[in-house]
Amino acid sequence: MEIKPTDPSLALMEIPPGYLNIMGYVDQSEVNGPGCRAVIWVQGCLRECPGCFNTNSWSFEANQLIAVDTLAENILSNPHNTGVTFSGGEPFWQATALASLARKVKAAGLNVMSFTGFTLKQLQSQSAPPGSQALLEQLDILIDGPFVQSLAINSPNSPVSSSNQRVRVLNPAFQDQITWASDQIEIHILKDGGRIVTGYQGGLELT
Repeated sequence: MEIKPTDPSLALMEIPPGYLNIMGYVDQSEVNGPGCRAVIWVQGCLRECPGCFNTNSWSFEANQLIAVDTLAENILSNPHNTGVTFSGGEPFWQATALASLARKVKAAGLNVMSFTGFTLKQLQSQSAPPGSQALLEQLDILIDGPFVQSLAINSPNSPVSSSNQRVRVLNPAFQDQITWASDQIEIHILKDGGRIVTGYQGGLELT
């Protein structure tokens, strides 16, 4: 029987400094946070929650390695992007690089939010992944808590996918902008003919 690692440190050490290991990326999403957003799905998560939308994101093996500077340029080159969302996988396992990216896009006037399977209390503790506090300091909105299938919500009135999750508005300017819903999906057609289906019901499907 294969023994699954309980610590992603070895795989994370293989990511060059200044780079992210991501599963996917889209521009101009309207179902992953307020307004029109770039969305980055990072690679790697230990939780393996039953009913997870993005099971392909669990592995910490290298998928798409991309420089933070390159990703920032891509995001800012699309004038429709007013914000950036970090999803996954688990963003906080790559918190240091994401904090660097967040600083770059915020300097250009964009806002930043993140999903996480950790609770805010866990991210504020000494046992949090490295760089967690630096990333928290850059976030305008945090959706915290693991997806729990027995508590799943598919509602046009809920921004979270299970009832244990919480919307943490870290920047009061966004208090009235929690307008996306857990039953929305979105399809992005790529230049190479592939597609990305995203949203809580759609998960992240790369074809």
